[in-house]
Amino acid sequence: MSFDEEWRQLRDAAATRLNGVPTDPAGGGDADYKVTSPDLKAIGNEAQELFHWFETDAFHAGAQTYGASKSLDTDGFLTGSAMWTMWDTWRTQAETLLSACAHIHNHLEDTIVGHANHEETLATNFSMSMINEHFK
Repeated sequence: MSFDEEWRQLRDAAATRLNGVPTDPAGGGDADYKVTSPDLKAIGNEAQELFHWFETDAFHAGAQTYGASKSLDTDGFLTGSAMWTMWDTWRTQAETLLSACAHIHNHLEDTIVGHANHEETLATNFSMSMINEHFK
């Protein structure tokens, strides 16, 4: 059996155990949910794209809203303070959405990098153990 075949079998067995699916020596028992690095990267990129789009478009009316609410307030209209309250609520919610998008993007990027580093470490350790076997 080649290293790649053995490594694939070990990875598959570990994945099925992690997903709570019993390991079948005949190769069955595939997990029903699988996420790949390209999937995670695509989701992270969408979150980043939403962040940049929303960051640009969410706050452009702030100065005009402030001016209009001050003017209405000065003229004695209660809608001035209501308009400012509405803007403040919108701003707070927009900042929360921006923060969530950034968090999703950063977390998924870290997950992809961490997984790749972990795979490299496992492959290196496994190769070293195979080398050590030959020197016994």
